[in-house]
Amino acid sequence: MPENTAAPVRICSDCDGFASVAITLGGRDRNGHLRTITAHCKTCVGTGTRRNAPRAVAHV
Repeated sequence: MPENTAAPVRICSDCDGFASVAITLGGRDRNGHLRTITAHCKTCVGTGTRRNAPRAVAHV
């Protein structure tokens, strides 16, 4: 009996699946919280996966 398997996930080659990161700005605010900003991968727009490339169509 055949097994149904899911298609493998295509991980973004630019960020290796780590699409969003928190970067510390150094220092803390008045409440003692660490100041950070969030940066997203520009290629996958923060999803961690890449879109499937369209298949080439041969015109005969």
